[in-house]
Amino acid sequence: MSGYPSAPLPPAPAKPRTRTSTVVWTIIGLVLLTQLLVVVFAYLVLAFGAGLVAVSALLALVPLAIVVLTATWIDAWEPEPWAAKVFAFLWGAAAAITIALLFDVGQRFLTAIPESSILSATVRAPIVEESAKGAVLLILVFAARRTFDGPIDGIVYAAFTAGGFAFVENIQYFGTALHSGGPGEAATVFVLRALFSPFAHVLFTSCTGLAVGLAARRRGVGRILGAFTAGLAVAIVLHSVWNVAGYLGFWGVYLFFEFPIFVAAVVTVVLLRVREQHLTRDRLDEYGRAGWFAPDEVVLYGTRAGRRRVRAWARARSGEAPAIVRSMVRDTTRLAMDRQRLVTGAADVDTPAEEAALLAEISASRSRLYGLG
Repeated sequence: MSGYPSAPLPPAPAKPRTRTSTVVWTIIGLVLLTQLLVVVFAYLVLAFGAGLVAVSALLALVPLAIVVLTATWIDAWEPEPWAAKVFAFLWGAAAAITIALLFDVGQRFLTAIPESSILSATVRAPIVEESAKGAVLLILVFAARRTFDGPIDGIVYAAFTAGGFAFVENIQYFGTALHSGGPGEAATVFVLRALFSPFAHVLFTSCTGLAVGLAARRRGVGRILGAFTAGLAVAIVLHSVWNVAGYLGFWGVYLFFEFPIFVAAVVTVVLLRVREQHLTRDRLDEYGRAGWFAPDEVVLYGTRAGRRRVRAWARARSGEAPAIVRSMVRDTTRLAMDRQRLVTGAADVDTPAEEAALLAEISASRSRLYGLG
């Protein structure tokens, strides 16, 4: 890349202020969920002891790392706000787990159904756990409407939520195995849950996330609630069938059920990522035809090859260039997503103002790049 576009393009209006209420409610939510997570860990320590919980938590970090790294890769093209992803994780690890535990206790003391029964495993657990995990998707799709606007977003938030839930659940499973069977039994449980099926919860909850994300492309509370219900039903069924593995045999269900679904999920995610990239290129091209971008800028920020090229150019120049290019990549992608919402009718009253703000940021970043000489 010999240089950047040869001439500046039109400036945009000034950036509007961020809503203080959004920041405040985000902080409150994160604080409350963190406090609830502390309560959950206190419960685990009372049940297993601090030593077993510490060892189990270290083991549970392995599948958690696999899930988080995968979700981050899926989210790479148009990253969701980290505050929202942390909220989703904490919801899974604290709120959803607490709801599941409360239903466990209620079943134990209020019904004659054994907790280890097939009815509990295939009916109660899938319904309660998927509903508890899926609830955060409804919260986020309305609270983070500006960024939660597609199926990839739903899958990413579902992955962080399920990752948090599975992290705490794995601590419980590993702690139980260590307490009752020692290192040998714990090793078996670790291999099955951490290495062979780290995406089990992710696959189930992603059905809800995918459905909500598809519905979020257009406005309408009824559309989103209907999609949530349909996605949740699929998640519950898949979770129920998976839990049957404990009674019919793990490997049969794994080879003929989870693995094919996992492959189908991978193919779906790859296709959705490709579509997201094509959509970005198409929407930026519209701005290019209107005079906001030079033709080569559309390629630089709207394609994978172009992004690699402009990032390599920035690294070669060092200084401020890499940070400015990162800002340009982020803002042009967000701009394309805002444009998509305007085109599909999913925009809210703040979308035009956000569009203007992003154009202002992009114009400022472009000027800084020109100023580097």
